[in-house]
Amino acid sequence: MADNRDKATDQMKTWKANRGSQKPDVLTTGGGHPVGDKLNLQTAGPRGPLLVQDVVFTDEMAHFDRERIPERVVHAKGAGAFGYFEVTHDITRYCKAKVFEHVGKTTPIAVRFSTVGVFIVRSWPCDAGESGSADTVRDPRGFAVKFYTEDGNWDLTGNNTPIFFIRDAMLFPSFVHSQKRNPQTHMKDPDMVWDFWSLRPESLHQVSFLFSDRGLPDGHRHMNGYGSHTFKLVNADGERVYCKFHYKTNQGIKNLTVEEADRLAATKPDYGIADLFNAIANGNYPSWTFYIQVMTFEQAEKFRFNPFDLTKVWSHKEYPLIPVGKLVLNRNPVNYFAEVEQLAFDPSNMPPGIEPSPDKMLQGRLFSYPDTHRHRLGANYLQIPVNCPFRARVANYQRDGPMCMYDNQGGAPNYYPNSFSAPETQPQFMESKFQVSADVARYNSSDEDNVTQVRTFYTQVLNEEERQRLCQNLAGFLKEAQLFIQKRMVENLKAVHPDYGNKVETLLKKYNAEAKKDATLHVYSRPGAAALAASSKM
Repeated sequence: MADNRDKATDQMKTWKANRGSQKPDVLTTGGGHPVGDKLNLQTAGPRGPLLVQDVVFTDEMAHFDRERIPERVVHAKGAGAFGYFEVTHDITRYCKAKVFEHVGKTTPIAVRFSTVGVFIVRSWPCDAGESGSADTVRDPRGFAVKFYTEDGNWDLTGNNTPIFFIRDAMLFPSFVHSQKRNPQTHMKDPDMVWDFWSLRPESLHQVSFLFSDRGLPDGHRHMNGYGSHTFKLVNADGERVYCKFHYKTNQGIKNLTVEEADRLAATKPDYGIADLFNAIANGNYPSWTFYIQVMTFEQAEKFRFNPFDLTKVWSHKEYPLIPVGKLVLNRNPVNYFAEVEQLAFDPSNMPPGIEPSPDKMLQGRLFSYPDTHRHRLGANYLQIPVNCPFRARVANYQRDGPMCMYDNQGGAPNYYPNSFSAPETQPQFMESKFQVSADVARYNSSDEDNVTQVRTFYTQVLNEEERQRLCQNLAGFLKEAQLFIQKRMVENLKAVHPDYGNKVETLLKKYNAEAKKDATLHVYSRPGAAALAASSKM
């Protein structure tokens, strides 16, 4: 058995071996004072009380009491690694960002993979996405990349899906609450999950993706990544285009079966972390090819749907993938807490040449992400080494705050403007202009064609076996919800395609009969649903 141990299992053995003949360091307190005894309290006699002066104990215990920091609300369970991005194709006609400056240029990167934390695993409640959860649950995966560029860090906070459950950031807190634990029972609640999804049909695309084979990727190395949102690229001449980012795995797409995912969740819950760590430790460096899709402003204005809608994709036929470079991961974290738990991604970290689009979800994340980092890690989280923009010179008027780690910018002026040669703005770094002429209001986007792309996914992307598994997976979870919620969800699926809804409805009738539920499931499809689907032949 010992001969079959992998690199992750042998980490302690490897650490000792790497020290060679070095003697152990002298054990110290947090203040650096040498310690003579780390096993016994200082007491008044062998059976007497503890002395307040035992600072070795109080130093140790006081730090232990404060070891934990707030868990991420979503994406809490994750794996991290480091490497580089290399430009292989010139895209300076679209973007002036230094990360794309010339072919052959390399930029250090940090990547964090995670489970998002929006669901339950097959047949029993599971803390999906929470820090102690299994890596193989049916859940979207986070795939965030931090590029350490000369113009500051660029954070691409992506997922392994090109779409999301909602298109308006106002819904995000309620969406996450519905997927988390019941406020009274503190258990995962299928009624909450399916009630929200069935009331918001824009979730159909992501839900269908999630319950397909792609909802159970085989670790982190065998899945694609997507920036998901629409961004804006600006070139050196100030010309602008809209863009989407894609990173395709070079290891090949591999997914787990439901049975294998369940087995691993029970026997090897850290499967994804171990697989990534061992691959890198063995020199089998995972890589992804980086692409962009480009849409002009003129094309966006005439586009048949909102190009900034996060529940939809851009056609690869109309807007083909343009190769840019490759991501390579070649270093494991030296310490998980320091380099992964404290790793903070923020979509508002965009160097000159990359800007946000009007995507409502992206706009909401521009505030939410840095705000949650300040709560979780503190006001000076950007001074933590793994988050520090170390390739840029930070010079500003921000001062003080908890855990200020550097010289606080010394004696430089802390106000602007000033007359004392402190940092000045540079006009060439002004954001690009864009025109806004619409009325300010709260616009309802709940019914902006929630079915056409889902129908394409169901009828053209999936084959018959994959469609059957999708329906089985979905019905296997939906059966746990109340009947009126089941009916509403089936109605939504029939609006996508009669075959989709009928297959799920048939399975639910079977499951409900087996569970002896005392109501029948009968759904009347929305008017015109059959006509809408008539042209979609499988």
